[in-house]
This record gives sequence, C-alpha cells and structure tokens, in this order.
Amino acid sequence: SSELEDDTEGLSTRLSGTLSFTSHEEEEDEENEEEDGAGEELGEPPQPTGAAAGAENGGRCWGRCAEGAGAAAPLWGTRGMWGSAAERPGSSMLTRQLQELWRKSRGSLAPQRLLFEVTSASVVSERSSKYVLYTIYLIRSGQFDKAPAAITRRYSDFERLNRRLRCRFGCDMAGIAFPRKRLRRNFTAETIAKRSRAFEQFLSHLHSIAEIRRSPEFLEFFFLQDLRTAQRLTCTGMYREALATWANAYRLQDRLGVCSSGRFLLTLAGLAVCHQELDELSEAHGCCEQALQLLEAQGSHPLLGPFLQAHIHLAWKVGKDKRRSEARLQDLREAGPPLQQQPTLKECLIKEPLE
Repeated sequence: SSELEDDTEGLSTRLSGTLSFTSHEEEEDEENEEEDGAGEELGEPPQPTGAAAGAENGGRCWGRCAEGAGAAAPLWGTRGMWGSAAERPGSSMLTRQLQELWRKSRGSLAPQRLLFEVTSASVVSERSSKYVLYTIYLIRSGQFDKAPAAITRRYSDFERLNRRLRCRFGCDMAGIAFPRKRLRRNFTAETIAKRSRAFEQFLSHLHSIAEIRRSPEFLEFFFLQDLRTAQRLTCTGMYREALATWANAYRLQDRLGVCSSGRFLLTLAGLAVCHQELDELSEAHGCCEQALQLLEAQGSHPLLGPFLQAHIHLAWKVGKDKRRSEARLQDLREAGPPLQQQPTLKECLIKEPLE
C-alpha cells in the first residue's frame, strides 16, 4: 500500500508555492535507497479514521480535523488550495465563488496559536546513505514573524519522536497517524510533498494535546539540538555562529511557550556571553535583565549569582543602574558560598550538561 493516499490535484501548485523542493533525481537507485524512509513498513497501530486520518491523507481534513484534533492544517493561501480547481479545463468556478468558498473554509477552522509549515525539502547524500532534510517553520497564527523560528529534521528524527511519545502517551497517541516507511520512490516530488504535509499535520495534532505539548520529548525535539550546537560553538570561541544558534533556540522556546524553564535561562546565558564577547554590551545587558526578571521570585538558583555578577559588570560598562543587582548579590553572598567561589556565566554555560 502507498504511504499516503491523496488526490494530487494541488500537488504541483504546492510544490511551486510555499514548499521548495530540491532534488536531482526522480527515481532513486534501488541499491542507494533512503536510509530514513526505506525498508519494511512500521509496526504502527491500524490506520485511524476521522480527524487523525488527515495526517495520512496529506493534511486534507478541514472541518473534521478542527473538531477532532483541535488544530487546523497550515493555510498556504488561496492559490495553494483552490488555484488548481480554477485552472483545470472546463472549470466554471468564478473568482468571487472561490473567494466565498475560501472564506467559508476559514470560518470552519478552529483558531490555532501555532502553525507548523514545511517550507523546503532537500535530498542529502552522505557516503552510502541518502535522506531528505525537511525545514519546518514555527509560525504564530495571525502574526508576521520578521525572524521566524526554524528547524531542520529528517524522517528518522520524526520517527524517534513518534516512538518516544507512543511509549509514554499510548492512549493519546492512538488516534494520531504517522507516515509509514516505504520500499520505493522516497525521493519523488509527490512523495516528499505528501510526507511534508503529513509532518505538518503530525506536529499540529501533537501540539493540540496539552500533556504532549508540555512533555520534554516534544519540546526537546525542537530546541535541544540547537542548544547543543550553540554550546559547542561557544566553547570553541565561534561566537558569531553560536549567537545565531542561541537566537534561534530562543525563538523556538518563545513560540512553544516555555520561557520560564531552565533551558530558557541557559539560552539567555548563551546570548549574553556571545553578545559580550562580540562587544555588543547593550544586548548582553538586556539578556541579563530578562534573566533576572525570570529569577525574581526565586531565592536561589545556580545561575542567579553568575547573572547578577554579569549584570553589574555590564551595567557599569553601559552606564545603567546597578544598585538593585548589587543589593541582591550582597544578600546572596551572605546566604551562600564566598563570591570568589561562584563560577562566571561563561563557565556555567560551558559546564552545563545537555543530555
């Protein structure tokens, strides 16, 4: 059976629109099959019906998805959804009718705070293996992001997330479909387009379930890889490259609504250190201020002392008020170890294990 049964009416429009596809071959060599997507079919539960079936059907589940999963498929614009119908020979639909149909479809969708859109897919060859790398944007519904949060993942990353979540949330995951592995034709435009749309639906369905949305497995899928890369770049002194990665990790956590976690404080530490090393002192000072606001209600935290020390130093450099931080640091000094034994922000950042 095929991986995703779908009418391909809008596939050509989808591929030429928001989804950018990069590949140099339509038919792959049988001996050089995709590492992530080739092989026997996954031993997943029977194919679900109703709302969850939309993921296997390439995301074409408008009203049903909104009711059953509490999440809607990403909207790609009037041309992306309805353009192919208007351009088919013999079609009698007028522009006004298309617009009315579009308005009705939008009105039937449940509002969604976060959208997941696969914006590009490229075939990567490494030695004897080959796989497809998907770029996913996290977009706030109804807003325009000047600097969108993005991740790049391959099929095996999605498969690992699916497996971990099914082990922990068996009941919640029972109704969520996942695109199966295939034996052939993993690199054709149609397969990649269908799989891209299925991944969008998969992430949207996961995000619609509060327990899964807040789970470490789901959250770390998005930003743990960036945190590890940024930490490694910071340790090797590549501050400009590290800064861009820390900034993307910041945006990802902001979109996912986890701006009070320990990982977010570590991200602010990384931003502050890189800005300071690049002589961008005002930006570094702002990161420290944001971290201290998050730590306001906490009497003690491993990063509180380092952030206070960094904030005092930076405030002196940029001519800002540092008296409050000095008072908090004095209280911390009286309640804890001597100041000279406390690590700096950079030392905390380098030594933090990211498992």
